Amino acid sequence: MKVYTRKGDDGTTGLYGGGRVAKDSAAPEAYGAVDEAQAALGVARAFAQPGGELDTILVGLERDLWVLMSELATEPANRHKLVAGATLVTAEMVDALEARIDDVAGRFDLPKEFVVPGEDRAAALLDLARTVVRRAERRAVPATVEGSWVGPYLNRLSDLVWTLARWQEGTSLTARTHHGA
Repeated sequence: MKVYTRKGDDGTTGLYGGGRVAKDSAAPEAYGAVDEAQAALGVARAFAQPGGELDTILVGLERDLWVLMSELATEPANRHKLVAGATLVTAEMVDALEARIDDVAGRFDLPKEFVVPGEDRAAALLDLARTVVRRAERRAVPATVEGSWVGPYLNRLSDLVWTLARWQEGTSLTARTHHGA
């Protein structure tokens, strides 16, 4: 099997569950932006301790984004083919993000002013990933159907990624203080 198919040479792309659309239509714009968000989280993960808590959290989020991309890449007429939690975003997935935000935010004092990114490499990369997630959220609006949990998921995800960045800064500030830097 070859990597290339030549099917997209005409400016169209295949959808999950069947059908083709222009590559610049709402669905490919949306799942393409989610794909970028997943990659940005992966870059941040590359600077996390392998097997550590941040690494584990980010892997789970990256896997969740596969679910979002599946839903966004499906024509509304084929939504009945989607499987909750595997190819269709659920309320439980959004609830899990909220629980994670509350857990992580409970570990440190939240900033009371605007944050200037760049305090720590992992935090800066998480801040960048957060902006990509926000763009994905905007791109998803015209591609989602009523009742979809994609928008709320992306909204909470950006909140979580912001919280993770602040958590990483708190850890780095504590570590530097203990080392006399």
